[in-house]
Amino acid sequence: MKRLTRKNIAVWLSFFALLTSATVLCPKLGAQAAAQRFVGTISTIMGDTLTVKTDAGEEHKVQVPDTAMLKRIAPGQKDLSTAETIKLSDLAVGDRVLVKLDPDATAGSAQAQQIVAVKQTDIAQKQQQDMAEWQRNGVGGLVKSVDAASGVVMLTSGAGPTAKTVTVHVEKNTVLKRYPSNSVRFADAQPAPLDAVKAGDQFRARGQKNADGTEITATEAVSGSFRNISGTISTIDAANSTVTVKDLATKKTVTVKVTPDAEMRRLPDMMARMIAARLKGTAPENGGTPPTMAARPQGGAAAPTQGGAASHQGGPGTGAPGAGRHGGGDMEQVLERAPAIKLADLQKGEALMMVSTEGSGDVTAIKVLAGVEPLLESPEASRNLLANWSMGGGGEAAGGAAQ
Repeated sequence: MKRLTRKNIAVWLSFFALLTSATVLCPKLGAQAAAQRFVGTISTIMGDTLTVKTDAGEEHKVQVPDTAMLKRIAPGQKDLSTAETIKLSDLAVGDRVLVKLDPDATAGSAQAQQIVAVKQTDIAQKQQQDMAEWQRNGVGGLVKSVDAASGVVMLTSGAGPTAKTVTVHVEKNTVLKRYPSNSVRFADAQPAPLDAVKAGDQFRARGQKNADGTEITATEAVSGSFRNISGTISTIDAANSTVTVKDLATKKTVTVKVTPDAEMRRLPDMMARMIAARLKGTAPENGGTPPTMAARPQGGAAAPTQGGAASHQGGPGTGAPGAGRHGGGDMEQVLERAPAIKLADLQKGEALMMVSTEGSGDVTAIKVLAGVEPLLESPEASRNLLANWSMGGGGEAAGGAAQ
C-alpha cells in the first residue's frame, strides 16, 4: 500500500473542509479523480464493507481491506500529522468519511486504499461551539448601504420597535462568504468579495462588537440576496408542487415551486398574534412572551443565529440575522420552533410568507411560513422579520455536520 507522501497529504488536506461540512460542495475533479475518491456519511457497516452516502444522494459500497490506511481527525484539524490511526471497528454509522479508492483493485470491485474520518459526535460538538460563538459575537440584518472602499456595511437589524442600525467594519483579513441564490445553508456559502454585497441583501457578521451590538469589527461575514414574498394563496397544484400567490409588495401573481427541500412551518394563531403585537409595539411590557415549543431534533448545522440561545440546531447556524429579542423571546427561535407542515397542509385563501430564490417570474421556495394573517397587519415590520428568518433556517452550521 502506498504511504502518505507530502504531496498526498496536501491533496488530502485540500479535501479536509469537505469532511466537516453538512452540505459538501465538491470541486470539479474530472471524471477519473471523482471516481477515485468521494466524501459522505457512513450509512451502514456490514463486516468489512461500508456503505457511504454522499451529500448528492449517491451510495457507494466499498470494501475495507486490512491494508487500507484509516485515520481520524477532529473537526477543524488542519494537519494530518496529528491524525489518529484507527481500525475499521472504530468507525460508526453517521461518521463523515473521505474515501480514496485503490486504483489497483480488481476491476469491478471498490476497495478503500485510505479513509479519513470525523466522528459524528465530534462534529455535533463542534457545531454547538461554532453556533455559540456566532450567537455571542454575531450581529445581522438587512444591508442599508455598502462602502467597499472603506470596508463599511450599514445594516438595519431587528423588527418593529427593536429595529436598530448596525455598523460592520470589514478588514483585509475578514473572511467573506455569500450564499448561492437557491440556498440559505451556511455550508453552501462560498467566498465572495465585499463589492458583491448590495443594499437589501441579508448580512451576518461575527467578531469584536461594542456593548450594545451597534458596531462590530468582523472576523467573518456571510451575505445573501433572496426574494421575500407575502400573499394569499390563489391556487394549489399538488401534482406540480406549486402554489400561486399574489405578492402584496409587487401586486403581481407569482407561481412558487415548493420542493421537498423547502422548510415549511405554521405559526399557531396565538403565537402569530403575540408576534404581530410586538412588531407593532403594542405588546404588554410584562409577560406575554410568545409560547415556545420543544426544539425540533437537530440534524445539521445552521446559519449563525443571534440572541444568545440556540435557534434549534447544531451549527453556525441557521439563525435569522438580527431577529432581535422581544419580551424575552427570541423571534427567530419562535419561528424555527413552529410546527413543521407539508404542501398538503396548505389551503386556498390562507396567507403565506415565503423566502424564495430570486426572480421576477416563477420562483422556488426556500422557506414557507403559514398562519401569518395577523403579521401582515404590520407589513413593513413583517418584511424585516421574514428577511431575518430567511438567513437562519433549516439547519446548517458553520462548523457543518452531516445531516
